[in-house]
Amino acid sequence: MIDDWTALAGESPACLATGAELIARWSEPHRRYHTLDHLAAVLGAISPLAALAEDPAAVRLAAWFHDAVYDGRPGRDEERSAQLAQSRLPACGVPASRVAEVARLVRLTAAHDTLAAGDRNGAVLCDADLAVLGRPGYDEYAARIRQEYAHVPDDLFRKGRAEVLRRLLAVPRLYRTCRARELWEERARANMSRELAALAAAQPGGDQP
Repeated sequence: MIDDWTALAGESPACLATGAELIARWSEPHRRYHTLDHLAAVLGAISPLAALAEDPAAVRLAAWFHDAVYDGRPGRDEERSAQLAQSRLPACGVPASRVAEVARLVRLTAAHDTLAAGDRNGAVLCDADLAVLGRPGYDEYAARIRQEYAHVPDDLFRKGRAEVLRRLLAVPRLYRTCRARELWEERARANMSRELAALAAAQPGGDQP
C-alpha cells in the first residue's frame, strides 16, 4: 500500500517514513478488523464519493490516519490518531490548513452522529468508514469486531453491540451522501437488522428486539 500513500502524500524522506509508520501501525498483531484491509476498503469506498468532497486529498489523508492508533478505546484512539496526523503531516509538506482539516476529520470518526449539515468532507469520510455495513462480507466484519472485543464477556458484548446497531438503525438516513445511500443503504439496514435479530436470539430466552 505504500504506492497508494506516496501517490497521495509524495515521496520525500519524511513522507516515506510516515507511510512506513502508518502501515506498521495498521499491521499491529492485536488488530482483527481495524487492519490494512479496513484501510484499503475505506480508501476504496472514498473513490465513488470523492467528487462530493470539498477536499478529497484531506479526506484520503484522514482515512490513512483515522484508526492509526487503535487500542480499543473509543474517543481516545481517535484523539491520539488526530494528534499523530498533526505531528507527522507538516514534515510531509502538507499545508497547515489541510493538516487541521485532516485532524478534524479523524476526530469526527469517533462519533459519526456529530456530523454537521453541510460538512461535505466529513460526509464522504463517514460514509466510506460505514460502507462495510452495506458491502459484501458483513458477517466476516461482525466476526472480526467480536474478536477485537474478545476480552468482553458474551452477554455484555451482545448488549453493547445491540445498542450500537439500534442506534444506527434508528437514524432516518444512515449515509449522508446520496451516492452512498444508493450504493449501500438498503443492504446495510438488512445486514444490521439480521445481526440484531441473531444477537437477540442468542440471549437467554431468545427474546426478539
